[in-house]
Amino acid sequence: MGLTEEISDLRGGSGHPPRLLGEFRRALLLAPLTDGALMSGEQGGVRWIYAFTDEAALARFALARGAGDREWEYLAVLGARLADTVVPGAEGPTGIAVNVADGEGAMLFPPVVGIVPDAVAVTA
Repeated sequence: MGLTEEISDLRGGSGHPPRLLGEFRRALLLAPLTDGALMSGEQGGVRWIYAFTDEAALARFALARGAGDREWEYLAVLGARLADTVVPGAEGPTGIAVNVADGEGAMLFPPVVGIVPDAVAVTA
C-alpha cells in the first residue's frame, strides 16, 4: 500500500499510524523549490515544508495558488530524508505537509518525537 492509501485509511478510521509513518518515510516525495530553496509556509509557529506524492498533487497545489500556468521546479526526495536531514537543518520547529491542496487527502507530519529526530522535536 502507498502513502496516499495509508492517508485515506487513517482519515477513514481504519488506518494504522506506525504503518502510515513507515510509508511516509519510504515515499519518494516531490518538494517544490522557490529561489532554489524548498517551498514552505508557516502556521501556528511551525514551518511546514510542502511535499507531494506525485505530479498531479503538485499540480493541484499550483492551481490552488493561482500559479498553474507556470512550470514548477521540484526536488524528488524520500520522506525519511526530509524528516531526518532537512528538518534538523531548518530554523525553528519544522514539519512536513503532504498533499496540502487535497483536503481529506492531505496529511501533516509535525515536528514531534517519532517523526523527526528527538533533538529537533517540539516537546511542549
